Amino acid sequence: MFKYQILIEYVGTSFRGWQIQKKGKTIQGLIQEKISKILKEKIVLFGSGRTDKGVHAIEQSAHFECQKKIKNFDKFLSSINYFLNKDLVTVLKIKKKNQNFHSRFSAKMRIYKYIIINRLSVPVLDQKRAWHVIKKLDLESMKNAAKKLVGTKDFSTFRKNSCRAKSPIKTMKSVKIKMRKNKIEIEFQSQSFLQQQVRSMVGCLKYVGEKKWSLKKFIFVMNKKKRILCAPPAPPEGLYLVRVVY
Repeated sequence: MFKYQILIEYVGTSFRGWQIQKKGKTIQGLIQEKISKILKEKIVLFGSGRTDKGVHAIEQSAHFECQKKIKNFDKFLSSINYFLNKDLVTVLKIKKKNQNFHSRFSAKMRIYKYIIINRLSVPVLDQKRAWHVIKKLDLESMKNAAKKLVGTKDFSTFRKNSCRAKSPIKTMKSVKIKMRKNKIEIEFQSQSFLQQQVRSMVGCLKYVGEKKWSLKKFIFVMNKKKRILCAPPAPPEGLYLVRVVY
């Protein structure tokens, strides 16, 4: 058997998420079906993690095993992308890996970013690619709150009730916020995340930026570890899986 890693870029708007489901189009299901067709054997695709409905990826990582050796990577990319591009999915790169590699369990770091367009006018170029927030956000207040997310903590407040992770304790390596013109980018780095954790943290940071919450209230909500206290999660269209580090 041969094992290959693929790096994937996609717009998640028209998908029900990454993971295969009984009903609806998924990114995993689409790519798995097309690779199986090209290689003329049934393959199973394993992703680095599940992205929710509407979430995008700049560089998702996945792997599969097959009996047939892929000799020409350029030809493979051209063939697979012929089937995928109309759905706004593209395979960026394919790499041969050893049998110890696993796209999910071998990951050392996952990087996500969330984009907010902070202005009165509705975004046109970034439609369904960012969260449009009209009220002016206080960036410094958001940065101060973001610092409190860094480190090893119990993130139960930001965990969706249906999350199946064994523990709510995660180590957040960094949270960076930057703004260019009216576009705010929030980058999160951690080995792994809880279900809907990033969107929930962004929702709470927005409350701080809008002055609905003080820094003291943000810390209180986080330390209480109660989901019911969390601000409404940010919508999925502003979230991007940037990269998976091995």
